[in-house]
Amino acid sequence: MAARANSDVAAGSVGTVETKYLDLPGRLDLDCGRRLYPVRIAYETYGTLAAERDNVILVCHALSGDAHAAGYSAAPAAAGTRDGFGAEERDLGAGRSLGWWDGMIGPAKAFDTDRFFVVSTNLLGGCRGTTGPSSQNPATGRPYGSDFPVITVADMVRAQRAFLTELGIGRLAAVAGGSLGGMQALTWAVLYGDQVGAILAVASTHALRPQGIAWNAIARNSITADPDWQRGHYYGTGRTPARGMGIARMVGHITYLSAQALGQKFGRRLQHAADIRYVLEEPEFEIESYLRHQADNFVKRFDANTYLYTSRALSYFDLAREHGRGKLVDALRNVSARTLLISFSSDWLYPPGDFEELAAALAAAGKDVALHVIDAPYGHDCFLLEEARQTPIIRRFLAS
Repeated sequence: MAARANSDVAAGSVGTVETKYLDLPGRLDLDCGRRLYPVRIAYETYGTLAAERDNVILVCHALSGDAHAAGYSAAPAAAGTRDGFGAEERDLGAGRSLGWWDGMIGPAKAFDTDRFFVVSTNLLGGCRGTTGPSSQNPATGRPYGSDFPVITVADMVRAQRAFLTELGIGRLAAVAGGSLGGMQALTWAVLYGDQVGAILAVASTHALRPQGIAWNAIARNSITADPDWQRGHYYGTGRTPARGMGIARMVGHITYLSAQALGQKFGRRLQHAADIRYVLEEPEFEIESYLRHQADNFVKRFDANTYLYTSRALSYFDLAREHGRGKLVDALRNVSARTLLISFSSDWLYPPGDFEELAAALAAAGKDVALHVIDAPYGHDCFLLEEARQTPIIRRFLAS
């Protein structure tokens, strides 16, 4: 099976983009009770900010993403986050680091940069320029490691709000994101209801299901069980938990795919021979080799501690518990933004039923909500692969 390639990537690209950095002037209060300072935010922008500053769309990334959402990065291609299922087909063999949502951001695309000023930040706790566990702890002069405070999705959103304030941006035309990015978008609607015009959440949920929490726990345990993790203080030791991190990536990546997609792309084809070789440690099947390739690439660019912290924040996320005393409809009382929810039929990690429940709660609270379920076979990765089918839905929503 070949993943859908977006024929607009070259024609509608925003060009080469430099990642920029901003230091927040004050301390950031966290849900865990601690304060964080200093805090640096890595970000990129696309399009032109209107004189009235009323055309801003904040795009939020998923667990393994970063601020580079569109265009070609000035950084080496090997450092890019646009990997995973069908990445080579999506990049059309460009051999350069395209943004992880390049097919959605640019002239005439879903988030039209001829109309909107699109901002993408690396989330709090990240390892791609924003303050996280690999950043220097001012109290010790060494990287935080596991001394970094445990963070939540709401903390990530508060950091984004503080960052945008420094840019002089008060109200957002929209906040959008897929997966963990969708959780951030929904949190924006709850925490800052009067500061957001529209919310677009794709392949996400109002609370991760127990099966998703379990997969995240397995991934985290694979990292912490690696002796080279060294209780999170592996920086500068010459040893990193690459084995545990590789397993975590395999576990996480397989949850993003559907059984149908795996069957079509790999089947039970052998990797190296016409028949089995009776070996234990080397890959026999194509799917095994693919997962090992994903793991090897991921550990080169992503910090294991960031994976731990971000995965934990994702598992904690629960709008009803955090903002509605256990009732989802109560958590949504302050939402004033128009809301668009897009899910995919084959996504078993964030199944359509999650957004159906959220849409019903928004409607019960008297909110403006639209729900679309796209029939597609690629599982959770659909939000990265089915750009062409999301685009007309999003463009109509933003135009209304």
